[in-house]
Amino acid sequence: MDNSKFYITTPIYYVNDQPHIGHAYTTILADVLACYHRLIGEPTFFLTGTDEHGQKVAQAATKNGITSQEQADSTVVRFQELWKKLEISNDDFIRTTEPRHKEIVQKILQDLFDKDEIYKAEYDGWYCVTCERFYTEKDLDDGKCPESGCGREVDRIRESNYFFRMSKYQEWLIDYINDNPKFIQPDYRRNETLGFLRNELTDLCISRPKSRLDWGIDLPFDDDFVTYVWFDALVNYISAIGYLDDEEKFKKWWPASYHLIGKDILTTHTVYWPTMLKAMGLEMPETIFAHGWWLVGRDKMSKSSGNVVNPMEFIDQYGVDPFRYFLMAEMTLGQDASFTEDAFIRRYNAELANDLGNMLSRLMKMLDTHCDSKIPEPGPIGEDEENLKQVALDAATKMVDCVENMHIDQGLAALAGVVREVNRYFEKKQPWTLGKEGKYEELGTVLYFAAEVLRIISGMLYPVMPEKMSELRMALGLKVGDPDYKELSKWGITVAGTKVSLLKTLFPRINVKKDSGNDKKQQNQQKKKQQDTGGLSASLKDRRAAEGVAQIEYTDFTKVQLKTATILEAEKVEGADKLLRLQVEIGGEKRQLVAGIALNYKAEELPGKVIVVVANLKPAKIRGVESNGMILAAGSGDLLRLVTIDGELPSGTVVK
Repeated sequence: MDNSKFYITTPIYYVNDQPHIGHAYTTILADVLACYHRLIGEPTFFLTGTDEHGQKVAQAATKNGITSQEQADSTVVRFQELWKKLEISNDDFIRTTEPRHKEIVQKILQDLFDKDEIYKAEYDGWYCVTCERFYTEKDLDDGKCPESGCGREVDRIRESNYFFRMSKYQEWLIDYINDNPKFIQPDYRRNETLGFLRNELTDLCISRPKSRLDWGIDLPFDDDFVTYVWFDALVNYISAIGYLDDEEKFKKWWPASYHLIGKDILTTHTVYWPTMLKAMGLEMPETIFAHGWWLVGRDKMSKSSGNVVNPMEFIDQYGVDPFRYFLMAEMTLGQDASFTEDAFIRRYNAELANDLGNMLSRLMKMLDTHCDSKIPEPGPIGEDEENLKQVALDAATKMVDCVENMHIDQGLAALAGVVREVNRYFEKKQPWTLGKEGKYEELGTVLYFAAEVLRIISGMLYPVMPEKMSELRMALGLKVGDPDYKELSKWGITVAGTKVSLLKTLFPRINVKKDSGNDKKQQNQQKKKQQDTGGLSASLKDRRAAEGVAQIEYTDFTKVQLKTATILEAEKVEGADKLLRLQVEIGGEKRQLVAGIALNYKAEELPGKVIVVVANLKPAKIRGVESNGMILAAGSGDLLRLVTIDGELPSGTVVK
């Protein structure tokens, strides 16, 4: 990555509805990354914005009895207000209805048309109104939209349109992805894109006739058409930084360091966008990073399910900074994560209220009682102090490394570990006892070291929780403003004699409603009943006996060798509707498996997934195809889901 600058973007969000946790997460993630790069002194530009053209906006406007522009103007405010409330520090907010964007889009379209990169042709195929996508007959899934989470009916459309010659760049793109492994991250998303590119790439429809949709940017070479999303929304990443308008600005920031996207828009950003840039003669972005989805429990959030988390409501109840912290600490970048209120409260109480907040309160009370609310001079130090100092400095370094490698959750875990370490240090040294016994020199050392650790922690957590960490730093008498990593990576910056100020509880503990006495009584009765029946309730034990469920010894179970495996390739088994042939890697060993999952998974969406397999199963032939192992999956009725790994583990890891 070019360390002379850092340019990060979010997708631009569609203005047909209010923002949800998915929008909030991507934007907070971009903000945290931008803030960390500012912290280490890199020139940084952070872009977000809104996508305001298209059929869904026009439909929403018609439904609300207003113009499309009025619909966009009224909805964009929701995003802008939320970003302000979430403490988002974007350098620019672009709207695709702005003249500065529309002018650049038209210049690009005219230039590519003049170069014969865009041509007019008759289109005859299928169209999904919800996804605003054209599909060929072979793309459809049982005659319906093939997009994950859609599955709606599609309409047959025949009309003239303009097409971008995307197909001519297929081989170039495959070679570029293979030659530049950091271009698409995580790795399994790169494999997913390469899987998509194994199919023949078609040219891209980039227009809509005004007779069907007039809400868009006019094609400069045909007034009867407007441009469609690809040559409108995607262009925001370069129009906002001066492409074809401010050469110096554009040269300063392009190529982008990171395009952050959700995994559901992978193809548009890793196939359509690169081929567009290639046709324009521009460099590729350094990394396109696709993060996972937030689930509610185990279910994907969707309006139809009624389980969409409204970030406005959540932060009103629990606060902005804890919300930001939870999102960053809970999700392993690239993987899906579960959002539940219980999980939030557990992490909040453990890491913020009990550990960090409690440590600050204890320190402040000791400073007030024994040091006239001033940082004391440290006395002689020993092994405990040296260890604490090293743990804090190592965690600060690790946090920066984790940001560079997109492992923010691991970096935050290291910082949380430092807070626990300083709490243990406090317990071991017992400064309250030192004060009572008049051992003021030793007391000064303990309090100074605790204050110095909190100085480093507050600075390293500032990009995640700017408001709360500013409060903490002001309480410690530190200078107001953004912290500097040069100081956070050094020990001994805290000045003895600095006046501190008592602070109200930084993170008030969230009290969870306790079980009633009757509930506890019932739980105790149930527990005793299970103990009396060998750990099973009597009814369950009886039912197992009646059903004839086979029970095995532990030694039988240990014969089964379960390991993680990465899917490299997937294709249908000829003549078998339910079977897929998988090429997997298990700790450096490549194997072929046959799995009956074709009705639940498309071959192109499997490469990159980390699954669990029975590694020591004897080889067998299924429909004439050898299968060397077995995948694990869970099923209910027609629904079947692969057993995958929650977090990053190398292939070949033993499942215990």
